[in-house]
Amino acid sequence: MGNLVTSRLRTLDELRSLNADLERRVVERTTELTLANQELDAFAYAVSHDLRAPLRAMSGFTQALIEDYGDALVGEAQSYLQEINHASHKMGALIEGILKLSRTIRGEIRLESIDISDIAERLITELTHGQPARCVTCNVEPHMVVVGDHHLLEAVLSNLLENAWKYTGKVAMPQIQVYSEQHDGRRWICFEDNGAGFDMNYADKLFKPFQRLHRQDEFPGIGIGLATVQRIIRRHGGEIRAQGELGRGAKFSFSLPDA
Repeated sequence: MGNLVTSRLRTLDELRSLNADLERRVVERTTELTLANQELDAFAYAVSHDLRAPLRAMSGFTQALIEDYGDALVGEAQSYLQEINHASHKMGALIEGILKLSRTIRGEIRLESIDISDIAERLITELTHGQPARCVTCNVEPHMVVVGDHHLLEAVLSNLLENAWKYTGKVAMPQIQVYSEQHDGRRWICFEDNGAGFDMNYADKLFKPFQRLHRQDEFPGIGIGLATVQRIIRRHGGEIRAQGELGRGAKFSFSLPDA
């Protein structure tokens, strides 16, 4: 009997020790995350205020040179100024991308019931109004409801649908489908198109900031959309997957935990 009591006391001591160690690690990890977020805030502030001002000045003076002295420039001088102006605009877009990415991993998530179908229908209508000459067949499964942050998940849908819209721009009969499916014991919200697709050998680059699988002259962009999408889905405790084939379309699917 004495040995049994001693064994149980030893087990309790080990559990207390493990719990204390776990609590210590949680505190340490929370502190690390807090410091990382503070550093990110400082970086975002520096990008927003310290880089954009000189960039605007460079772009403004370049444009002034083109307008006031463009006729006096000889040879390739004017085209050089145009390249500088173009590069400054691109840098501005990259800065906005960095700030946008930083905002997705900060702040409180407010969970509510969200009708994904309604948001998708509205965003597709906006894309159609923006390019009325395009004829894109879009099908959205009705009444797809998830639990998440409305603002963040709308950003997810916006990025995925804008990508589908853009990458179907060169096919004869563009199609975009938004639907749900069950596999791995979970429900997945899927965005599928028959556009340019991508080579699965390079799929690991898709969700990395500023990594692109298509040339800028083919499909313009800065490579921040999918990185933003992945971070939002992860903040919700979910998962996103990508499938594609070069020249035969792409499919992006995300799954969120039930709340």
